[in-house]
Amino acid sequence: MAENTDEKNTQATADAAPEQEQKGPNRELLEATIDVIRQSLQADGGDVVLVNCTDDGVVTLEMQGACAGCPLSTYDMSEGIERILKEHVPGVTKVEPAMAW
Repeated sequence: MAENTDEKNTQATADAAPEQEQKGPNRELLEATIDVIRQSLQADGGDVVLVNCTDDGVVTLEMQGACAGCPLSTYDMSEGIERILKEHVPGVTKVEPAMAW
């Protein structure tokens, strides 16, 4: 009889313990995907750095090198980088540039 009570207590404790859900995109997958994108940008003298990723999937990136002053960097970010990240990293909802102050 004591074993049955212990099983119920163990089950109740397991049910009460909240499972930790990952919030936002998988950071490792996000960084690995950015590393692949980075290779293409570096070939043209530019680079991209992950600044932040929020729990709601907003990724902030900073364009560097030749990409920082390129008039097409906004297009590259929205039509290229954002599209790739949304396709390959579940949870990414938006990609935005870091604001240079």
